[in-house]
Amino acid sequence: MSFQSVGLAAGSASNLAAALARTTHLYERVKTVIPPIEWPVFATDIDAILRLKRERNAILLAHNYQTPEIFHCVADIVGDSLVLAREAIRTDAAVIVLCGVHFMAETAKLLNPEKMVLIPDLEAGCSLAASITAADVRLLRESYPGVPVVAYVNTSAEVKAESDICCTSGNAGAVVESLGAPRVIMLPDEYLARNVAAETHVEIIAWRGHCEVHERFTVADIRALRAEHPGIRVLAHPECPPEVVAEADYVGSTQRMSDYVARLRPASVVLLTECSMSDNVSIQHPEVAFVRPCNLCPHMKRITLAKIRTTLETMRHEVTVDPAVASRARRAVERMLAVKPQ
Repeated sequence: MSFQSVGLAAGSASNLAAALARTTHLYERVKTVIPPIEWPVFATDIDAILRLKRERNAILLAHNYQTPEIFHCVADIVGDSLVLAREAIRTDAAVIVLCGVHFMAETAKLLNPEKMVLIPDLEAGCSLAASITAADVRLLRESYPGVPVVAYVNTSAEVKAESDICCTSGNAGAVVESLGAPRVIMLPDEYLARNVAAETHVEIIAWRGHCEVHERFTVADIRALRAEHPGIRVLAHPECPPEVVAEADYVGSTQRMSDYVARLRPASVVLLTECSMSDNVSIQHPEVAFVRPCNLCPHMKRITLAKIRTTLETMRHEVTVDPAVASRARRAVERMLAVKPQ
C-alpha cells in the first residue's frame, strides 16, 4: 500500500505522514471499498477522532448505514437500532456520540439521562420520524380506545411518550405478540406494519408513513437482478413494500441481514436497503459477491468524519429531551428491551 500527498506544506505533510502511519492498520480493514488514493483524505480526521475520544472519555455508536470509514475505523459499537439501544445503556463513557440520525440520538439520551449525548449534525433526520406527531397519536387513541400503540423507534421522543411500547424492525413481531391483544396500532411505517401483520394473527392498524429509502425498491428491480445474476440471494428490509418482501428470499433487519450472510455465505447476494450496508458487510465477507443496486439515505450521509471530529473538538450539538417527555418515552423503550427475542 502506498499513499501520496501532493502540494502540502512541510508541516501539513509531516502531520499527514504521522496520521497515515498511525492509521495504516485501519486502512487494512476497508481497503476493499476505499481506494488508496482516497485514504489520505480520511486519515487525519480518523487519527484526530481516536485521540479526542480518549481525551473526552467518549464512545461512538454507529448505525449500519454509516460509511465504512466511520463504521469500521472510528466506531466503538455498531449495529441496527435495537443493538445500539441495548448497548447504549452498557457504556461507562461520559459522552456518547451517535453516528446516525436524530431519533437514535434521542433514544440513547432516554436510556442515558445522566450522560452527554452528541450528534454530529442536528439536521440528520428521518422521513418516518417526520411523518407523525404526538398529536396524531393522541387522535389515534381517541379513534381506537383501548387499543395499544406500538411505536417504531424511528419516531421522536414525543411520539414514543404517547405510545405503550416501542419496536425495531428486528423485534417488531415479538413486540406485537407480547401484548396479547387482538389488535394493535402500529406506527409510523405502513409497510413494516403490513409485513408484521402477515406473520401474526394480530389485526394491525397502520399509519401511512414510509421510509424514503426502502419504499423505492420494486418487484421489477428484483426480477431484473435475478435475470442478470442467476442464483443471487435477495435480502429485503421489512420497511420495503409487501410485494417486494414477498418476492425476496429473506426478510430481516439490517442486523439479521448481516447474520444471514455470515451464516450461509451465499455466492452472490443483494441487500435491498441503504447503500453503505453492503459495503460494511462485504468487508467482513470477501468471499461473497455483493451486487449493489442500493438507495441512498441523505440523512445518514449528513454524518461525516469531519463533523464527528468537530463535534468532539467543540462538544456541540448536544441532544436533550424534556424530562416530562423523557420519563414516558423511556418507559416505552424499556418495555421494548424487556421483550424476549423470537
